[in-house]
Amino acid sequence: MLQSDAVLKLLDEGGQAALAADGPEEAIHALVSRYFDLLGDREAADRPGALKAGERQFFVAGAFLVTPDAKYHMLVGNVGFPPEQKRLLVPIDAGHPGWVYANKSRLILKNTDDHGEFRQYLKTARMGSAIFAPMNWKGRFFGQVIMAAQARHTMRDEDLAVLVAISGLAAALWMAHDGPGWLEHSYPPDDGFYVDREGLQ
Repeated sequence: MLQSDAVLKLLDEGGQAALAADGPEEAIHALVSRYFDLLGDREAADRPGALKAGERQFFVAGAFLVTPDAKYHMLVGNVGFPPEQKRLLVPIDAGHPGWVYANKSRLILKNTDDHGEFRQYLKTARMGSAIFAPMNWKGRFFGQVIMAAQARHTMRDEDLAVLVAISGLAAALWMAHDGPGWLEHSYPPDDGFYVDREGLQ
């Protein structure tokens, strides 16, 4: 169970660090790195069936921003992704990031095994549980913050509720730091890691 004082501390310290950041990606990373340490059931991996043979519990988090040409979601400010996927680019309509984009709605996948359409875009493993929250500005969707874990049933409704609260703060900070201008300058990235709609096997 998430403690309210821990959530308030996350919003306070994460928000202050993001305000003081040197740029939009640094601001997003300031928020992501703090919710990365708080969200998710940290005992989920101990339950029978949470991990399959050869799997281990780990977490990833970050923001997917819609590229200026609206062809991709580009990873920004991540924690836990492989270094070579720092600039992961997922087709705009692909997988569950694509679902969030199309529906402009939050999403929780408590057990990705229950969702046959789930696609693996992380190079190291297929995640077992995930949450997504849209980033909007004046009614316009421009990205989403996400978190995922390998163990099934790690992500809970309460984690999604906090991520939704964070998404509004992330959106405001992104705009305050001129994220759209940064994105225009940074896309397409020299170190882009492009995946197709079907993901990695």
